Amino acid sequence: MGFYFVEPIGFFFFSGMGAAYGTAKSGVGVASMGVMRPELVMKSIVPVVMAGVLGIYGLIIAVIISTGINPKAKSYYLFDGYAHLSSGLACGLAGLSAGMAIGIVGDAGVRANAQQPKLFVGMILILIFAEALALYGLIVGIILSSRAGQSRAE
Repeated sequence: MGFYFVEPIGFFFFSGMGAAYGTAKSGVGVASMGVMRPELVMKSIVPVVMAGVLGIYGLIIAVIISTGINPKAKSYYLFDGYAHLSSGLACGLAGLSAGMAIGIVGDAGVRANAQQPKLFVGMILILIFAEALALYGLIVGIILSSRAGQSRAE
């Protein structure tokens, strides 16, 4: 059977890295802002939560890919492998890029929100657009993963 079960784990790694970077970068902003304005800490934790969702997207695509791999099958077609590879890369790299965007925007936005509370809505809108990048990757990954198994006539 080979290393076919390593594929989902590898792609979850990319989304996990994006979630970790976004959480760490935004968390630093929340911690430094909490020193100046402790009453805004719970309101400013939104970027950290949004970054954590990226890891869930990676988990979803990893489960979808792993359910598409049959360990009892005699062969694993090349088309299926490339479909799983492309779906995992689409979701994982989109999650990584979204995590970097959420981390940078979250850090700067939380610090700016402490100085000027009117910037909160703008920060949330930019974070939503950054989160949409990962959501697009998840949708493309699901579509590509659904193509696996269509290469053979049964």
